[in-house]
Amino acid sequence: MNRFLGIFFPLFFLGMVAQAQVASDCGYAIPICNDTPTNGGTNGFGMDDFNGALESGCLEETLDGTIESNSAWYRFRTGASGELGFNIGVDTNEDWDFALYKTDDCDSLGDPVRCNFFDDNEANAFIGVGEDPTGNIRNVEYEDWLQVAPGEEYYLFINNFSNVNSGFSIQYSGNIFVTNPYDALDCSIVDNLLGPPRSACENDVVILNAAISDALQYTWFKDVGNGFQLIMGALESTLQADVSANYRVEVIRPSSTIVSDQQVAFSEMPIAYAVDDEASCTHLDVVDFSQKDAVILGSQDSTRFMVSYYASLADATNGVNVLPKQYPSQAGSQTIYVRVGSIDNPGCFDVSQNFQLINLETPVLDFPEEAYLCEANMGIFLGSENPNASYTYRWDSGETSPIIEVTEAGSHTVTVTNTQGGLSCSDSRTITVSVSLPPKINDIEIEDLSNNNTITVMADGPDALEYRLDDGEYQNGNKFYDVLPGRHSVTVNDPRGCGAATEEIVVIGFPKFFTPNNDGSNDIWTISGLDLLEDPSISIFDRYGKLMAMLDGNTFDWAGTFGGRLLPESDYWFRLTYTDDSGQTVTAKYINNHFSLKR
Repeated sequence: MNRFLGIFFPLFFLGMVAQAQVASDCGYAIPICNDTPTNGGTNGFGMDDFNGALESGCLEETLDGTIESNSAWYRFRTGASGELGFNIGVDTNEDWDFALYKTDDCDSLGDPVRCNFFDDNEANAFIGVGEDPTGNIRNVEYEDWLQVAPGEEYYLFINNFSNVNSGFSIQYSGNIFVTNPYDALDCSIVDNLLGPPRSACENDVVILNAAISDALQYTWFKDVGNGFQLIMGALESTLQADVSANYRVEVIRPSSTIVSDQQVAFSEMPIAYAVDDEASCTHLDVVDFSQKDAVILGSQDSTRFMVSYYASLADATNGVNVLPKQYPSQAGSQTIYVRVGSIDNPGCFDVSQNFQLINLETPVLDFPEEAYLCEANMGIFLGSENPNASYTYRWDSGETSPIIEVTEAGSHTVTVTNTQGGLSCSDSRTITVSVSLPPKINDIEIEDLSNNNTITVMADGPDALEYRLDDGEYQNGNKFYDVLPGRHSVTVNDPRGCGAATEEIVVIGFPKFFTPNNDGSNDIWTISGLDLLEDPSISIFDRYGKLMAMLDGNTFDWAGTFGGRLLPESDYWFRLTYTDDSGQTVTAKYINNHFSLKR
């Protein structure tokens, strides 16, 4: 465990309200220096430091008609060059805003160089400049880092917009505290014999030093919440602070007496508990580090201690370059360093633990999510046809084989796990099994229009059938256009694998009526396209089913006669037969074989 002495400004101290630590006016802004966790609260505001203005940078007027509602002002001066930021810890149920002004004069604030006026709808625990110490890279209530030079003066304005006040904390951050841990901020702005307030970790030795050359007597007092009490026997120029308290020294000089107060706060040292290695699964975009927080904290209070993750021990020690809790998956393996820090005092932390983040392949489930049980089948097999011998398989039925057989419709879920070195990555897939019936052709409509013929197929079966004419490609639609005259095969297929139905059809052309009155127009009824068939034969019947004519051989013309006499005007039907490829005589189906004779 590591310790770092910082500076601490508490507002509430063992029930005592230290109002001097919150200044509601810019002119009385509290000077702070170095990494100073400052706890405080606000209650109203003093003078209108914005002189009636209704906005300042991103800040806007409150319901009171002023920018300030419940305000606190701080000031600091930079002592070095580098990257500087700060974190303001707030209650997630409250609305806090801030603005940072680069100036040394409250009467000339100008526009803020950093500003936040967002509603805390996302319940962020921190707002500020730099990066969220929790690793939340999506926190919109953070402004960009400051790049500072020595001697720059800043005023920090913090405002409670919601009028519900649970106080706040401030911790300064940035690489400037790595390169200049003791003079990143200039402490000469703090005019106090004992110096600025001090924060420490439990068991740290804190020596208060009031030495002055012409002192005649030193008297020390301590206030732990019930007023200053004399510390018996404390008569030296130095005093070791042993508990969190407000300390006071009276120094008697030949011509005057100096009284100086200093606040000392001891924070509990956190402990980082050991945590197991973690798998970075290839099918996941991120690894959720937050799931490890509870194990690392153990029984420690998550409202007092914070877990963060880093790519190096140096970053963890310095508290910089925090990794997001939703960490993008990486190839290979990586050591992740853990830091548990006090929220009140980031100088109290433990970086003793780390774990390995190991990239592990997630099983690829390449079998379909739907399967079909055909009516004629007794069962089907589900799962991977090429299982990995190093993977484990577990079905929701309790079976542990890569493939299972099912005989009924339903849903079946399998979880496939790749385990290596105690780490595992899994993926699951649910397969829905449905019963599928083979298709059945109910009817085929043929629209005979010489060379522009259309075929429409009506079939029963599953919703998603596919259709094919002759040896062409399957299509989703049940219509075929521009079908040439002659013999064709129509196939309806179940793409789920439960069979197909095929019918042979003949596309021919014939008139729907004829008028055999020897006027030279439509005197003969005939059929076109029979030349494409082998041994075609036409049988013509009247409405009573009596055979009126048999047409075969070289001519297929009919003049509307029977036995040499003219037949009356009426409706007639025909039947077409031909020889198929196997030498069998077959009757053409699905032909609209009705026509009329008109006189």
